[in-house]
Amino acid sequence: MARVQRGDEPALNELLERWRPRLFGFLVRRVGDVAAEDLFQETWLRVVRSRDRYDPKRRFSTWLFQIANNLCRDRGRRRKVEEGYKETVREQVQHDAGRLEAPPLDLRMDIHRRLAALPERLREVLILRYYHQLPEADIAEVVGIPRGTVKSRLHSAVRTLRGQMADEEDEA
Repeated sequence: MARVQRGDEPALNELLERWRPRLFGFLVRRVGDVAAEDLFQETWLRVVRSRDRYDPKRRFSTWLFQIANNLCRDRGRRRKVEEGYKETVREQVQHDAGRLEAPPLDLRMDIHRRLAALPERLREVLILRYYHQLPEADIAEVVGIPRGTVKSRLHSAVRTLRGQMADEEDEA
């Protein structure tokens, strides 16, 4: 990032390529495929525009995910995130149906459905922790909440998911 701050354009391209899979994966899980591309591009625009404000004492990954997470939140304020995300999941499942075999598709549909059912505040910490392996301290910084709140939200998210599974097993 230091090279990017000095205006080294090839360094920006290297950074973009290095972080593309993780950042795009984060955005897809947060908002779905349809909106992820736009938010991905907006995140990198903000990185470029804010490069002079980046503090090299901070981890780049935390700063990057914080920008992306804030954009996701802004999007959520403009739209009904829950309905938009559920529709995106349905579109993704239909898109993937031709490429995947039935068991993995069923599993993906189940995971997407369960994630979509979680409240935004629980979903964001769960995705950052389990899909991106961020430590709790980094999640706290990205989301802008105390570390203890991260722990309690993770606990609540896991408890909610387990409850969903138990309820479905009882129905079956």
